Amino acid sequence: MAHIHFAWELGGGLGHAGRIKPLAQEALRRGHRVSISLRDLVHTDTLLHDVDAPRFQSPVWLHHVHGVPSPQISLAEIMLTCGYLNKGTLQGLFSGWRGLLSHLKPDLLVADYAPTALLAARSLGIRNASLGIGFFIPPDVAPLPSLRDWEPVQRGRLESADAQMLAAINAVLERAGTAPLARAAHAFQGDATLLLTWPELDHYNRSALPPGQRWWGPSMLGNAAERPAWPAGNGPKVFAYIKSEHPDHEALLRALVELGCRTICFMPSVAAGKPPPVQSPLIIYARGPVELDSPLAQADLCVCHAGEATLAQALLSGVPLLLMPMQTEQFLIARRVAQTGAGFNAAQGSRPVDYAALVVSLVRESSARVAAQAFAANHAGFTAQQQTDALVTEFERLLG
Repeated sequence: MAHIHFAWELGGGLGHAGRIKPLAQEALRRGHRVSISLRDLVHTDTLLHDVDAPRFQSPVWLHHVHGVPSPQISLAEIMLTCGYLNKGTLQGLFSGWRGLLSHLKPDLLVADYAPTALLAARSLGIRNASLGIGFFIPPDVAPLPSLRDWEPVQRGRLESADAQMLAAINAVLERAGTAPLARAAHAFQGDATLLLTWPELDHYNRSALPPGQRWWGPSMLGNAAERPAWPAGNGPKVFAYIKSEHPDHEALLRALVELGCRTICFMPSVAAGKPPPVQSPLIIYARGPVELDSPLAQADLCVCHAGEATLAQALLSGVPLLLMPMQTEQFLIARRVAQTGAGFNAAQGSRPVDYAALVVSLVRESSARVAAQAFAANHAGFTAQQQTDALVTEFERLLG
């Protein structure tokens, strides 16, 4: 059978490894050989402990870049801060990926936000697929669109970032004897480009895709070990996946307690041993990632930072959302959810945020729940297992 290598290079959180896990397990079940390279080997270890495949450290950018505007307004500008500033900065990453793939010799590379791995695979003649959410699989346009469309953009800024990124890419490809790319957007495309979202959640607000592409639907974290019970009481049930890095995490938890909400909270820092920021019998802190099917089936509200895996599972369960994005990618999808009426994007409101008022409105008023239930009805029949089966079948098609 074939050797499939899954690669994650850029971005944070468990979502990337969470997308890879079921695909790797299904490929193994079908008799394929699997290997995985990860940006973060430590925090993904618990999630991937039952995947019988060797894991490697991805070649990643470790340095601070000067001279790139902040905040970055396009995916090209983001890439300039991740090693794509010029030929000299990109060459080391490119060589690292070529070395890893030359050693492993996979028949197929599946890249989850791993553009340099895709470039290396092209240069080595390895078949490849780009897989992931809309944010890092942008539309095939030049220049790459502004991610901050609520702000004016200086004339030529988008074009300049695209040109600089493309020049670095084509310089290292030329050195490797590989055909150049025509535009920066092509760095995020593979022999197959597999967009794991729906149009309602697409960061770029696409309503249609190019011929040959389709909406595969969002991937969802599964097989988590924790299944905590709800705290005792009669108050609304809230599932919260929040991080201590968000400045309002404590204010949100205090608001939930004051309203009598029974909360199951997964906070990675607390799961790792840090004292809980708010102690209350109304809050149960999970010791690890939570299996979401059971709590979301009963929840009145889901609070998260707008990671697509969590919010998609909430919407498919008909649960309204309070979203607290921490960066641009999350802000854009939180805005899309708010446009459906199924949730509220706290980053779009005035500060300080009145979390108690938001929770009351989302829990007690029916409009958000009705919108979430409509979303669930629109995508009834979608299952993670069906998606996994279809994607691995697509990998096998690419393998010939």
